[in-house]
Amino acid sequence: MTFAAANEAEEAAPPPAGPDAATRRAVWWHAGWALALAMAALAAVAVAPWRDANPGMALIAAVAPAIAALFLLRGEGGGTRIGLLVIWTAAAVIAAGLTGGVTGPLAIWCLAPLAAAILFGRRSVAWGGTFSVGALAVAGLAEAAGLTPAPPAGALAATLAVAGVATMAAGLTAAIALARVAAAETAAPAGDDRLARLAASQPHLIVAMDVEGVVDTVLGGLDGGLAARVHAQGLAGIAAASARADVDAALDAARREGRASLVFPLDEPEGAWLGLDLAWLDGGRLVGALRDATADHEREAALEKARADAEALNQGKSRFLANMSHELRTPLNAIMGFADIMRQRIFGPLPGKYVEYADLIHDAGAHLLDLINDVLDMAKIEAAKYELALEHLDAREPVQAALRLMRVQADDVGVQLRGLLPAEPLDAEVDRRALKQIVLNLVSNALKFTPRGGLVTVSLMALDGAMELSVADNGVGIAEHDLARLGRPYEQAGDADQQARGTGLGLSLVRAFAELHGGEMAIESRLGEGTAINVRLPVLTGSNGENGSSPHGGGGEVIAFNPQR
Repeated sequence: MTFAAANEAEEAAPPPAGPDAATRRAVWWHAGWALALAMAALAAVAVAPWRDANPGMALIAAVAPAIAALFLLRGEGGGTRIGLLVIWTAAAVIAAGLTGGVTGPLAIWCLAPLAAAILFGRRSVAWGGTFSVGALAVAGLAEAAGLTPAPPAGALAATLAVAGVATMAAGLTAAIALARVAAAETAAPAGDDRLARLAASQPHLIVAMDVEGVVDTVLGGLDGGLAARVHAQGLAGIAAASARADVDAALDAARREGRASLVFPLDEPEGAWLGLDLAWLDGGRLVGALRDATADHEREAALEKARADAEALNQGKSRFLANMSHELRTPLNAIMGFADIMRQRIFGPLPGKYVEYADLIHDAGAHLLDLINDVLDMAKIEAAKYELALEHLDAREPVQAALRLMRVQADDVGVQLRGLLPAEPLDAEVDRRALKQIVLNLVSNALKFTPRGGLVTVSLMALDGAMELSVADNGVGIAEHDLARLGRPYEQAGDADQQARGTGLGLSLVRAFAELHGGEMAIESRLGEGTAINVRLPVLTGSNGENGSSPHGGGGEVIAFNPQR
């Protein structure tokens, strides 16, 4: 079972039965405006007589937006508020126009749309300013065109002017104050609410703990039941019994090092895994993120099983090759033995043609035996069954023996084979047969890729506390794209004719023998200029191993060893 997001998307909450706080504030502001106008009307009537109905009509027009607000502010859309601003603009133009236009005592009411816009919020202020400017422009044009009556005079004009300034100042002040209250009430809670919604809807579980690891907060959209279990049981409590110590160790690591990660199985449902990422906060608290890791664990388990199957298959192949090599070497040795008897004419003379055939059988058998030995050695190495027979010896001896064996092959292909060996003994603890095989394989490859008249040089020295063997030739070289492959089993370079003379195991055996001794092999080559292969083995003993600065082992001069002479 995997943990997909189990919680359903949160349904939209039904609209509240009554008006919200912002609407209530707007209604109360408009009610206050209407009350202020009523008081201004009473003051105007008490102070000065009215010669006509224009001031009264202006006051009635100014009350219209307050009445319209009771109906329009029930909506939440921006269009509703813009409509109310339009009504405010029309009322301001009418009130100013009935009292003489922009030179009249109520021209200041053209700022009413701006006051209402401030009340509605910052996004409406630009509209309010535009409508206020528009109201002033219309009132001014109407006055210039002679469409407005003459402004009131005397005490009535002074009373209306005082009322207009007082009501507008009070309206603007109240609108700004209410806007600040709204901002203070909604800014921080809105941000906190948005963060809470994000934390609750993200697909993982966010877990907050005290310094002891006691969970006090769980947020997220992983499985709702799992969230409750984490809150009640803690992280270690939901883990399988075998993983609880690992969870506690991860908590300790997060406290010490600041961060920790873990993938662990749940106690239930069976087969479910969680990934846990922990972090230590400066306030002395731990916070963690839980994610569903079941699919990742199953994928890793499948990869591990595939790797184990591949290793088992490879070991089975190696065992098969080892068994086959053993089975093949017995009859092959018999074939070579009988061919050698015939070549030496131990039981009497043979016709010339049969002697030639006996030589061919012996050579082919020797070549096949070499291939079988390579396959057997590689099979043992891959199966981790090859054991080094280490002995204290002079490293020059197996190198010289290998060079003598390769003399005939070098003569056959017309290549000069030269050895540069230390004049003094080079004491080492090494597998004699492995070192000899390294030289044989490297020289055989060098002869294969060096044209007639070329030179193959084998160097042996002590360098920086290790024995370094180098085989260099001036042959055809190796292409750059082949260098990366060489050294792996059954990988070959060169053309088809060159590849047909081997199995591709020579360099891989050299690398394997070097690594078994704790050393390494490096290849340097350039196409058309030759190849140099260096094998570095940390096998020197005695004064050779201590004197890392001596390039020739015992401090003597290098001597040339040419097995062809």
